[in-house]
Amino acid sequence: MQLYNNKYNTIFSNKPTNVATSPNIQQLPNVDDDEDVQAMMQGSTMLKIGSPNWKWRRFLKLEDDKITICHHSKKSLKKSKTFKVEDVESVQEGCHSERQRSYEGFLPEEYCLTVVFKKNLKSLDLQCKSREEAQHWARGIRTLQQRMNNMSHKADLNNDGVLTFEEMKTLLQMVNIDLDEQHASQLFKECDQSGDMLLENEEIETFCCRLLQRPELENVFDQYSSKSHVLSTVKLRKFLKEQGEDSTLVHAENLILTYELDESAKQAQKMTLGGFTMYMLSKNNDIFDPEHDKIYQDMSRPLSHYFISSSHNTYLTKDQLVGESSTEPYIWALTQGCRCVELDCWDGDKEPVIFHGHTLTTKVPFKEVVKTIADYAFKTSPFPLILSLENHCSVEQQTIMAQQLRSILGDKLLTEPLSDQPCESLPSPEELKEKILVKVKKEQVDQPKDKSKAKGKTNAFVCTMSQELSDLVVYTRSVPFKGFSEAAKKPPNEMSSFTEKVALKHIKTSGKLFVQHNSQHLSRIYPSGFRLQSSNYDPQDMWNVGCQLVALNFQTDGEQMDLNRGRFLPNGRCGYVLKPSFLCQTDTEFNPDNKGGGPGHNHTLLTIQIISAQQLPKPENGKLKSIVDPMVWIEIHGVPIDNSKEKTKRIDNNGFNPTWNETFTFKLHVPELVLVRFVVEDHDHHSKNDFLGQFTLPFTSMQAGYRHVRLLGADGSSLSPASLFVHVKVTSNYGSPKHAASPKA
Repeated sequence: MQLYNNKYNTIFSNKPTNVATSPNIQQLPNVDDDEDVQAMMQGSTMLKIGSPNWKWRRFLKLEDDKITICHHSKKSLKKSKTFKVEDVESVQEGCHSERQRSYEGFLPEEYCLTVVFKKNLKSLDLQCKSREEAQHWARGIRTLQQRMNNMSHKADLNNDGVLTFEEMKTLLQMVNIDLDEQHASQLFKECDQSGDMLLENEEIETFCCRLLQRPELENVFDQYSSKSHVLSTVKLRKFLKEQGEDSTLVHAENLILTYELDESAKQAQKMTLGGFTMYMLSKNNDIFDPEHDKIYQDMSRPLSHYFISSSHNTYLTKDQLVGESSTEPYIWALTQGCRCVELDCWDGDKEPVIFHGHTLTTKVPFKEVVKTIADYAFKTSPFPLILSLENHCSVEQQTIMAQQLRSILGDKLLTEPLSDQPCESLPSPEELKEKILVKVKKEQVDQPKDKSKAKGKTNAFVCTMSQELSDLVVYTRSVPFKGFSEAAKKPPNEMSSFTEKVALKHIKTSGKLFVQHNSQHLSRIYPSGFRLQSSNYDPQDMWNVGCQLVALNFQTDGEQMDLNRGRFLPNGRCGYVLKPSFLCQTDTEFNPDNKGGGPGHNHTLLTIQIISAQQLPKPENGKLKSIVDPMVWIEIHGVPIDNSKEKTKRIDNNGFNPTWNETFTFKLHVPELVLVRFVVEDHDHHSKNDFLGQFTLPFTSMQAGYRHVRLLGADGSSLSPASLFVHVKVTSNYGSPKHAASPKA
């Protein structure tokens, strides 16, 4: 791969070129002279706010990499804690958290800020010494986030024809290529023959070749280039066509302009191995279809036609016995696209509180949860949010709940039907945009146990429901389930909740009726009360019959939450995914136990070749000095007849670039319900294999051809640059390979 000094200026200059039309070339602003960033690099002493009456002095400082923020106590001998700018979901100025509000009247609000993290981590509540200091940190973090998300400076910062390590990292970032910084730094030093921490000419070429060396990609390149060392636009178009992508001449030429580093090859409209490698490592070639990373489905259908991301016991951080109740799990769930959260409401001293009743879990004020929901309800998704209230409060405190919901949520709270006409079908997510719905039982009257008191009918019944709270229920009225025939007579705005055990019983005995019921009515499924450690059931069983609100404990990682994240990965991760058409018809004959065909059955052959893996992480169990022995599982989750799993052999002592080249074939009967889960484990001879990473996605969102599977950690966070390299082939009934189709509207 021949490189020229001026190629960086050509590719990454600010002058308008054809490359500028590519979504991969972005801009990375220089923040060295930014006043806020400079203040962060000097560091600040702040107060970390804990529970009431607890504050700790902490020193926060932005590291030289302008990515890492360190915070520690100068008096403590404990190791400093760090977090990355990319881990921050948002920075809130003022007193917004429950901890800060517990000091109401004692904290100068303009001095305070809260750092909210993307991962399921506790927020960082801080009090600065001044308003200016708080503004420096709030603006500075946002500036650094923008720097990472929007690139705006050239790779060769000073146009001197040589590259520093930081400039080299920027070059790779500009085409969306992740790298292991430690490995890249070591290679950089090895290629720097002069030892001046700069690369030029052949040194740059050597570094790129070694860093991006992938024998399996070279094999693919040789296959399509006929070993001619370059891909012409004709050969590149052939490759794109077999990938199921845009194979027009214009697209092929744009790819060469975007990814090719050899100026002479670019001018000849050809792609070298280096350019091909850069292209294949870009996120355009992920297994997940990038078109599904935005809202692309019809959002004008009734609510009952969608799977809706739902959380159970949302207030808990851990188990259901002694775990902490907090507002932070609501932030975590809502930023993950969750559209139905649960609030277990009980009488407090003067106002209602939320906790797991009859246990030792801590309590959090109801109004603090509602304030948090008001702040985060629509930051990730614009579509309606359902508040599932488990109401154990007295009538008096129910009235307080209703008042707090109205005053805090304001116009976001739906209090009236959208139409004066009788409810024949539920409104759509589009019609209910940025509205919050309350799910709870309406007016309820209890008959006294002593029926003798019922003589005369005066004062014989006790009202157990506040009229004010009852009035807030519009389209999500919670009612007891009395059978499918009885439920069919009820309006669509009445819905029922089922324990996992009861739901599984209905699926087994009345699968088709359950599907028909869910075509018009909402069903919420929740975990058994015996799951004291907040474990989860298999949500796929519930999705197979069209249940919309399949509630899981978001605080508990594992296979079930992997499936949930995979189910709601498409459609812009907005928390609403359109169900297949055979689950939306009131007279459907679909039953997930059917084995002989029928609605939804579209026999499809899925062939997956596990080729290799790249830069796998160490297991999170303390075995940091060990070298992993990786193996890969492919799991198919769908209707019972489709469920299966296969595994590769293990590769001993190689977590950097293990190669398998093993092929597996799966027969799918109802592909529109299938989730495909890739799991990488470290083989252990003496105990259970250690989890290394996974990725789950719907079959209908898979891209065919040669693809990378970007691995995620147990909590759903990125393990970049860890990935699998695979080849996917989809064969329909007609026997012709094609790109997997999107779900039908």
